[in-house]
Amino acid sequence: MEHKDRYTAKRYDTANRLRAFTDIVYSGESGDKNELWKKLSEVNRSLDESAPTLIPLTGEMHGHSNMSDGGVDVDTYFTNIRDIAKLDFAVLTDHDHGGVGRPELWVGNPSKWDIIKKKAVEYRVPGKFSTLLGYERDSYPFYNNMILYFKNDDAELFRGEHDGEITEEELRALLSRDDVIVCPHDTYSLTSGADFTTLPKELITPFIEVISRGDAAEYMGNPAWDDAAMLEGGFWQDALKRGAKVCVIGGSDDHGGMNGQVDDNQTYPVKFPGITGVWATENSPEAIFSALKAGRTYAYMLGYRDGDMQGRMVIDFRINGHFMGETIKRPETNELKIYYNVDADVPVKKVTIVKNLRDAIVFRLKKELVVDYKQETETDCYYLRVELTDGRFGWSSPIWVEA
Repeated sequence: MEHKDRYTAKRYDTANRLRAFTDIVYSGESGDKNELWKKLSEVNRSLDESAPTLIPLTGEMHGHSNMSDGGVDVDTYFTNIRDIAKLDFAVLTDHDHGGVGRPELWVGNPSKWDIIKKKAVEYRVPGKFSTLLGYERDSYPFYNNMILYFKNDDAELFRGEHDGEITEEELRALLSRDDVIVCPHDTYSLTSGADFTTLPKELITPFIEVISRGDAAEYMGNPAWDDAAMLEGGFWQDALKRGAKVCVIGGSDDHGGMNGQVDDNQTYPVKFPGITGVWATENSPEAIFSALKAGRTYAYMLGYRDGDMQGRMVIDFRINGHFMGETIKRPETNELKIYYNVDADVPVKKVTIVKNLRDAIVFRLKKELVVDYKQETETDCYYLRVELTDGRFGWSSPIWVEA
């Protein structure tokens, strides 16, 4: 890739067009072709990113107990996720209304919220299992189903002018807080949705739940979608199209105690729970919250626990060494080194590099590197969509590249 005319001739490039690669191919007769192929392979992988210094962690970020409308108690909820599903972290996100016909989370002494806060701390295992504090709040008319995740263990419930609703001023206040992460779900449904096409961009949340159980919110017509209805304007791509910087999480939204587990009583795609992956410095509540805030997240459909991967997917997506969730400047050389590496328990069927909301490059490889020479807008948006051979999907949060 040293040719002076490459920017004129090409949009994308690969490491096998490095001058060193070409010179090996044109090195003439050799008695040891195996050695030549080995050198070619080494050159082809020479631009790959080094192993990440961060660690991938998998967690359940959306589930319910009998503190609202779930079918299990709080102890069973956390025990199932920690000891049966064997995930790395969890959040219990009960509805603040406490379940129709039942007391709200703030009622009682101790209140349901007090109990949730105590149990979240109780089930932590330092370095092995972390918990964050969160809950689900109806927030009509902006995001009827909106989850709040808290940095601090002593956080209080957010209540405004009218429970179950939210004003523009209240939403702005929430979005401005450093100790809270706001993430809506079912954004494409009529009763629970959002209209990203008309919503002021500064009121679009920095996260979206892109997958739960059959709720795929990437774009209208997702193959992993299975719900009663979908409504235009409420999908992740609708928000990105507005220029909003929105990262992804996954959560099962499970009410029956099957959090982090495949439910064989259901059919595809509902049987596979949504899950969140983060790249963090360590397994601790502080590190996980920091990773979430930074957008170093990906979401995927969790599989069966047989095999070394335990049904997990690990998505490493970097551009010029920068992780998902970052906004970077295109270098003076104009070259973006786009790298991905996907690990899963079943083979990769397809990995798509989505650039500015279109499928730009499609691979049938679990690991690859491509160089992009062309800036298309003031801020180009890149993310990965991963499809496995068993029908499961995964998505990275975007990386934004400014001119």
